[in-house]
Amino acid sequence: MTQDAIALTPVMPDIRTLLAALYAGGPDLRVNRAAGGAVAQLCTDDGQVLVSLEAPRFLQVPGEVARLLGPGTAADAPVWWTEARATTASGEAGRLAGAMAGRLSAVLGGTVWPPEAARTDIVSVPPRTGAVVPGGVDVCTERTLVVIQDRPVVAATAWLTDLMRTSVATGRELGVVTPPDTRLTMAARGLLDRGPFRWVVSDPGCGYYDGLTGVVLGWVDGRFVPAAGPDGEPCVADAFHTRPGAGDGARLALSIRTLRPADGQLVLGGALEHVCRVLTGAPPAGWSTAEPVNVPWSPRQLTDLARSRARRSLPTWFAAVGGPGRPLAATVRVAHTAAGIEERITVTVPHQAGHAPPVETLAEVAGTLAQRHDLATMVTELRAGRTDLTTPARWEPPPVPCSVTLGPAAVAAAGAARLRRALPDVAPDPLGPPRAPALHYPLGDTAPAEAWRRLGRLRDVLGGPPGTG
Repeated sequence: MTQDAIALTPVMPDIRTLLAALYAGGPDLRVNRAAGGAVAQLCTDDGQVLVSLEAPRFLQVPGEVARLLGPGTAADAPVWWTEARATTASGEAGRLAGAMAGRLSAVLGGTVWPPEAARTDIVSVPPRTGAVVPGGVDVCTERTLVVIQDRPVVAATAWLTDLMRTSVATGRELGVVTPPDTRLTMAARGLLDRGPFRWVVSDPGCGYYDGLTGVVLGWVDGRFVPAAGPDGEPCVADAFHTRPGAGDGARLALSIRTLRPADGQLVLGGALEHVCRVLTGAPPAGWSTAEPVNVPWSPRQLTDLARSRARRSLPTWFAAVGGPGRPLAATVRVAHTAAGIEERITVTVPHQAGHAPPVETLAEVAGTLAQRHDLATMVTELRAGRTDLTTPARWEPPPVPCSVTLGPAAVAAAGAARLRRALPDVAPDPLGPPRAPALHYPLGDTAPAEAWRRLGRLRDVLGGPPGTG
């Protein structure tokens, strides 16, 4: 498996320190630049990338190191995070990554994750044979890019999101291969669940299975495909059902869509901040366009970024997290559409087993979003899951819908009188002024099957799925 190493230092690595790290492979390796100079690559003479050293990231958000590397990690914000990613193209690449991180730590007085990877000696790389694969990729075929991640949590890092863009641009699928104990952050799961991407879990019993569906996978003609069982249908790995969970509780998830007029005075992030304040008692602790989340929460800064990207006809995606003691995971996608500025927001907050989630606050949240933040739709659901907001490679119960809220514009477009009669057994709560109300439908105060039936009925009346899509 890949052996990446991360240097966590109190001081930013300067050029001389980075050069000392790059010299961990001795004088015979070449140094290339990638990602516009943000990544330095140690390569063999034939061009094979052994280790990619990413630009240091200054983490200012407390709790991010422990969230992604485990609670036993000594370092915490503020800290500089410098990651060395090794390839499986060479058996020495993992030791080389550890030596690069170890040198940074030794000079700057920090620590290395994982601790056993730290070293400072020169790692000799013997001549190799075989085809050259692109940097950051472990296996490359005409149909698939495969990367191997041997770490406790796979996050939506800049490296992973770049690989996703590469896979789409080249018409290839992307397979992220992990051990069975690896988990995904909410942001990483959201990205892997969209597009030609697959979480591939190695398993001694069946070989490989899909970490989100449990379907057994085989490697056929250069890609991962579902393996047929005795009856010819795809089968589910035993480990997907039998692996124990940890920290199980409940999660309240909100999918929100806002649509606001394009205006030079518009400031983004207000809807997300309001939801966070109601559900956790505080605004998000930080935001970033990749994980680890490293920048303190600032609606003005994220608005400036979205505006600059919109000038180039590009959407903006970012993740946000709560602070220590206020766990929260959120993602936001901002796009400039013909109708205005659209925000698609997902927010998830955990609740310990035995503690009721604040379902009673949903109408209040929806009302404020409708009156102050141009709410289009909001769908909320409850589901069992880990309270650390990561996804394990095991079966989890499906969500149960709690409520649907339609903003004033959606109500006006579909007809308020018609929507008030949409569910014969549930009267929607009007929110806001009578002349332009939002409608809030509670769905989940009965059995899950009944909640799903109500959601389906509402979808039929609207002529499509309510929510963020």
